[in-house]
Amino acid sequence: MRDVSWLTERPVAHRGYHDMNKLVWENTLSAFTRAIEAGFAIECDLHYAANGVPVIFHDDDLQRVCNLPGQVRDRSSGELGLLSVGGTKDRIPTLKQLLQLCDGKVPLLLELKGRKSDDEGFAETVIEVLEGYKGLVALMSFDHWLLKELKALNPPYPIGLTADGNNPDTFFLHDEAMQLGLDFVSYFYGHLPNPFVTAQRKRGIPVITWTVRDEAARRQSFANADQMTFEGFDPRESPALAS
Repeated sequence: MRDVSWLTERPVAHRGYHDMNKLVWENTLSAFTRAIEAGFAIECDLHYAANGVPVIFHDDDLQRVCNLPGQVRDRSSGELGLLSVGGTKDRIPTLKQLLQLCDGKVPLLLELKGRKSDDEGFAETVIEVLEGYKGLVALMSFDHWLLKELKALNPPYPIGLTADGNNPDTFFLHDEAMQLGLDFVSYFYGHLPNPFVTAQRKRGIPVITWTVRDEAARRQSFANADQMTFEGFDPRESPALAS
C-alpha cells in the first residue's frame, strides 16, 4: 500500500491559490506561487497539447480564460505559452514549468482531462514528465479510461477518482472505477453524504472534497470527508479549516 496520509494533511488550493480571477488567475504560475508561499497543496488540471506536451488548463476551449476561439488541444504548448491568461502577464504553463516552480515545496494533485479519441499517450507522457521529480504528487481523473492507463503504467504516485453524483447508477460506475485499485477519491461536497463515499472511507480510502467556497461547504466537507479543495478564502483564518 502506498502512503497516502499526506493527501489530507493540508487544504488543497483549487487551480492554485488564485483570487477568483480578479488579479491572480486560476492555473497560472502566479496562483501556484501564492499557494507555495501559503503552504497549501496545489490542485491543477492537465490537458494534452497538440505537440504531445501536458499543459495546465481547465477548459477544453480557450474562450473563457483567454478570450479566444478554439480548442486547447489544437495548439502546441509553444503556441499556448504565448497566450495571456485573463489579460494578465501570466501565460498558459506546462506541467514541466509547474514542477520547476514547485520543486517539492508543497504537494501536487494533478487532474488529467482527456478525450479518448484524441489523447493517445497522454497518461504515459505525464508519467515521463514526472520522472525524477522529488516532491509529493497524486494523479486523478474523471475519465475511467485514463485511470486504467495510469494504473497499467504502475507509477509511484497515488491515483484517485474525481467524481460527483448521488444516485445508485452513478455509484455503480464509481465502484467499477475503484476496482482498479485506486488510492483516493476527490468528490463534489454537495453530493455528500452518500453510500459510495461512506463505504470508501470505511475501507480506509481518503476522500477530498471539491470545491469549497464558503463556511457551509467547509462544514459539510469535514463532516463527510477528510480534507477539502478550496477557493475564494484563506483557510488559515479559521483553525477549524486547516484541521
